[in-house]
Amino acid sequence: MMSKGIAPDVITYNSLIHGVCKLGEWKEATRLLNEMVSKNIFPNVLTFSVLVDALCKEGMVVEAEGVVEMMIQRGIEPNTVTYSSLMDGYCLRGEMGKAQNVFELMLSKGLVVNVVSYSTLINGYCKHKKIDEAMMLFLDMSHKGLVANTVTYNTLLDGFGKAGRIQDAQKLFSEMQACGQLPNARTYSILLDGLCKNQQLSRAMQLFGEMEAKKLDINIVIYSILIEGLCIAGKIESARDLFCGLSSKGLQPDVRTYTIMINGLCIAGLTSEAENLLVEMEGKGCSPNGCTYNTIIRGLISNKETSRAMVLIQQMVEKGFSADASTMELIVQLLSKDEVDPALLPLIKESL
Repeated sequence: MMSKGIAPDVITYNSLIHGVCKLGEWKEATRLLNEMVSKNIFPNVLTFSVLVDALCKEGMVVEAEGVVEMMIQRGIEPNTVTYSSLMDGYCLRGEMGKAQNVFELMLSKGLVVNVVSYSTLINGYCKHKKIDEAMMLFLDMSHKGLVANTVTYNTLLDGFGKAGRIQDAQKLFSEMQACGQLPNARTYSILLDGLCKNQQLSRAMQLFGEMEAKKLDINIVIYSILIEGLCIAGKIESARDLFCGLSSKGLQPDVRTYTIMINGLCIAGLTSEAENLLVEMEGKGCSPNGCTYNTIIRGLISNKETSRAMVLIQQMVEKGFSADASTMELIVQLLSKDEVDPALLPLIKESL
């Protein structure tokens, strides 16, 4: 570009900075920022907003704060996008007080606080189980004439489900449809998951029936949630039937589906079947991940199958995975009871 006599402008540099930020190359982003200033190409609000957003997504909120301060010192007023990114950064770190302060600062400056801004803060509160604060914001945005989108509703539904407030989730789901906001596949998966995790299997099956009646695209995520719900409810036969019938629906289990089924079989004491399924998934080209190995190892230990668990620990280590906190706790308990062959201690240490 430069060799052809075409000088880069602020748009060029903004694109470059955005690209290197996506790659996590902060030194290069800083170098480009300094270079454009040295060439009398002055960064604009977009330049700084790109930096703030990228830094916040990487958890580098202190550095993002520094960029905002630099903007203000240069006489460039941060806009809704800049502040929303900073607010998201605080939310990701669980610093909800600081996130709320940024939100209120936006209001005090007369900036347009849009659905994205509200949804960002609502998501932060939901992720940290402060669902009542999230609902207050939701009601506030409605009073201000802002129409919540599917993302906002999905965030709240997920928050209610994880807080065990499934009736509130169902009520919101009904209100969502009454307001003309159509649920998407993600909405249904969130509500189904909430129902299954809160022992509302009959209502979950009813909702699944509604999805089938509406001829919605029912993907492997939905089936995995239902299989897990059946396992939680102790209906292992029904879970197995649904799992085995996936291929007839043109679907293939993914690593999560296999892990859920393996866990259900272990809980039911069917450890041999769980091990067979582990072998089967590999044979079908679906490689077990760390979660799969930890799940079946915990299942074997819980079912007093210590020697078989040790074999899988070795396999897990060879594949580059390690024991998670829950598995580690069970292994420590075994060691304290002298239920492990001392020859296996080096291997166990390697897995931790």
